[in-house]
Amino acid sequence: MTSGTKKYDVIVVGGGAGTKLVRPVAARGLQVAVIEKEKMGGTCLNRGCIPSKMLIQAADVAYWANKAREYHIHVAIQNIDFPKIVEEVNVTVDEEAGNIPPQYEKNPNIHLYQAAGKFISEKVLEVAGERITADHIFLAIGARPYIPNIEGLRDTPFMTSQDALRNTKRPKKIIIIGGGYIGSELGFYYQMLGSEVHVITKGGLLTREDIDIQEEFEKGFSEIVKVHKNSQVQKVEYNQGIFTVHYFQNKEQKSLSSDALLIATGLKPWTDQIGLENTKIATDDKGFIQVDASLKTTQENVWAFGDCIGRYFYRHTANYEGEQLFKNVIVDKKERPVIYPPVPHAIFTHPRIGSVGVTEQELITKNIPYAVGINSYCDSARGMALKCSEGFVKLLFHQDSRKLIGGHCIGDEASDLVHMLVAYMKMGATLEDLLDTIYVHPTLPEIIRHAAINAYEHWKIKDKQSSKVELTE
Repeated sequence: MTSGTKKYDVIVVGGGAGTKLVRPVAARGLQVAVIEKEKMGGTCLNRGCIPSKMLIQAADVAYWANKAREYHIHVAIQNIDFPKIVEEVNVTVDEEAGNIPPQYEKNPNIHLYQAAGKFISEKVLEVAGERITADHIFLAIGARPYIPNIEGLRDTPFMTSQDALRNTKRPKKIIIIGGGYIGSELGFYYQMLGSEVHVITKGGLLTREDIDIQEEFEKGFSEIVKVHKNSQVQKVEYNQGIFTVHYFQNKEQKSLSSDALLIATGLKPWTDQIGLENTKIATDDKGFIQVDASLKTTQENVWAFGDCIGRYFYRHTANYEGEQLFKNVIVDKKERPVIYPPVPHAIFTHPRIGSVGVTEQELITKNIPYAVGINSYCDSARGMALKCSEGFVKLLFHQDSRKLIGGHCIGDEASDLVHMLVAYMKMGATLEDLLDTIYVHPTLPEIIRHAAINAYEHWKIKDKQSSKVELTE
């Protein structure tokens, strides 16, 4: 260790999910250094899932206000105070982020460095003019929006998701490049709060979802937002406050103009900013840190988790990884693999999505024998009350074990409904377990039971050449 280098027991780089290894570690009497170059709380609290869902809640209210006429309740949205909505959300978020440092300052075992940190050698980081090292280093540095190499784009004042969440000027018309979950969520948000939204995407929408979910989502979302599928953006121009996006769609050259442009084309890790070239820590071709089953990097006594390893881009999985590292490395002092339970996700757009486990296309690709059960919202009593014209629950069971291995919900409250499937999968539930459960009537979870009944009724092989079990509507 270089003379003048301060020694800690643990260094955590990243103030988001990295906090799972701060106060619990300090409570064991260990000295912890925390490095965070921006506000504490990470992407989720400051520029991701929390502010976006708060803003989308306002969009949901607008959606249901418009839907009130279906219940013969006639209301009109007279005004949307867009700046106030955004300002209120960000005041709340900033207050939450600001509450974290004072808690650390009270703890003598925690030293917070609110500055950028960088490796200058394998085990030494430089931060705020100091050199520090530790027996255990944990990297939870997250990721940022990926900006594609589109001609003219970088010369324009485009927005990323981070900018959009703090943008207090409502666009009259906004173009979103990217058809993933960020583009779909923010597209719904802007459309419901008064903007005209156009989404341009290379292929379809939400292409990582189950194929039936993709189709149902595209149908419902396209009724709200204008979607330009199978489009390749060639060039972006900006002149006198107007963006013009030139693109090819099915080999036909087209263009769209708007007063705002949002780029939602994926994520890029912060690994190019922390001096990994001075270490033995390896990354893949996209810059994500390579880790083994225990989340250890290719350098001894350095672990990484969260977005920066590229496995899952959810705060709930990053939190889980941090908790497992605390248990394995700090408490038990053992090197063992992190075993993930079923990992769910949700997309807060319209229609809403909640999913866990494998998709049907994954089962087909891996040649895994399976059975399917589907039940639509409109076939349930609760769905009738909600006047649902879309939505369903799709269950995937292993043909041999009859265990639930995938569950996909689309429609109202799907992000909550999926948790029932998460619990079933965690407990290794079979088709019979789903059937042998009492469900409150009339509720949306009954759709899960009816989807299970659907699978039970059609539990037979469609043909000898296919691994899919026949499903008759």
